[in-house]
Amino acid sequence: MRDIHQGLELRSTIDKDGTLVLNLEDVTIDAPAADEVVVRVEATPINPSDLGLLLGPADLSTLQSSGTAERPVLTAQLHEGTLDLVKARLGQSMPVGNEGAGTVIAAGADISDMVGKTVGMLGGAMYTQVRKLKARDCILLPDDASAADGASMFVNPLTSLGFTEQMKMDGFEALVHTAAASNLGQMLNRICIADGIPLVNIVRSDEQAALLKNIGANYIVDSTKDDFKEKLTDAIAETGAFLGFDAVGGGKLAGQILNAMEAAAGRDATEYSRYGSNHAKKVYVYGALDVGPTILDRKFGLTWDISGWLLTNFLGKAGMATALKMRARVKDELNTTFASHYTQTISLAEALKPDVVRAYQNKSTGEKYLIDPTR
Repeated sequence: MRDIHQGLELRSTIDKDGTLVLNLEDVTIDAPAADEVVVRVEATPINPSDLGLLLGPADLSTLQSSGTAERPVLTAQLHEGTLDLVKARLGQSMPVGNEGAGTVIAAGADISDMVGKTVGMLGGAMYTQVRKLKARDCILLPDDASAADGASMFVNPLTSLGFTEQMKMDGFEALVHTAAASNLGQMLNRICIADGIPLVNIVRSDEQAALLKNIGANYIVDSTKDDFKEKLTDAIAETGAFLGFDAVGGGKLAGQILNAMEAAAGRDATEYSRYGSNHAKKVYVYGALDVGPTILDRKFGLTWDISGWLLTNFLGKAGMATALKMRARVKDELNTTFASHYTQTISLAEALKPDVVRAYQNKSTGEKYLIDPTR
């Protein structure tokens, strides 16, 4: 009889009547194949990219809790008119969690030396107590690194590195970044400082600005200030940052960045053009902190581009050599450049408490939750 491993896994289901159901289900995992490992998951973060699958378009004011302390069940109704947005997943009990870390408790014949090692993992379904996956989707952590150290070594680190690699691929030399005081934004600052890449940081408060100043950021502009337009234009003109990455998505910010880029490019104009400057200007939207429509007040001529950006798509285009180089850097700088800090560590059951759900759904700057499924 083959060895089996059992545990609990957090699942998200949206029923046909528009009800979101979050619960814990039993999972049974059989022995790994020759190139697979079974990992006891000990740390997995709640990233903004996880929340779309976990909560969908749910109205959190309708949260209702039931079940038991060990097996809680949480329900909520979807916002009116959003059922069609998720029709492809209706009725499916879906596992959640993009990345995590833990201890290898079983391994296939080809990689038996991995048993007992701590690894970081990427591959989905990480909000679980046990996870089986290909060894290629794991990275052995340094001996002095904990599971918590390695839990967030993929999504934010590879995204922030991906921005600088995308910049090089697109032929730019500096960046603009929004929601810049986030965990990801702090990583991007450390990368750009180390690599000599000018970075313009857009924040929303004096506290966020102070946080970035403390880690050495040079260019910080506050989008809530009356002089935001002028300060942003000055920073872009000084740095040559004509490529932006926008975590907000909705609202006017992406358009404001393009307008500031146009204004900065126009400072060197020697003659008038009714088509605007011919300086390349581009903004990638990679997040949806604002789920409303993206509004473009088009005062930036005709030489511009706005596009979506997704890490998996980028890695596919960048190629294996670039992806391996990025992974190696993350491992080497895990506790420095790519260190993550967590507001609170919670269990799988605690992740289904209404007050906790509302807290991590807020996606507040500086607040990041870590799930420890062994708790």
